Amino acid sequence: MMTIDTVVKIANDALFLIIKVSLPILIVSLVVGLVISIFQTVTSIQEQTLTFIPKIICVFLALMLLGHWMMNAMVEFMVSLFSNFALYVNG
Repeated sequence: MMTIDTVVKIANDALFLIIKVSLPILIVSLVVGLVISIFQTVTSIQEQTLTFIPKIICVFLALMLLGHWMMNAMVEFMVSLFSNFALYVNG
């Protein structure tokens, strides 16, 4: 039976999965942005587009490297959610 506790547990698991899957990409973007900002500060180059291209390239590379793991984590969550679907619907 679907109770409030069950809904809260599913929501907590989903939010934790979102954080777990998005964190590597966000960290890559943060590190690349920080390195480029330090480079801009040291060299006094204040070009706004300088941060955009390296960040996009690094995020795409991270997605290519980690995409398989990210998709497996999301599919595993959905399989566990759908396999327990009968428990949620039956009252």
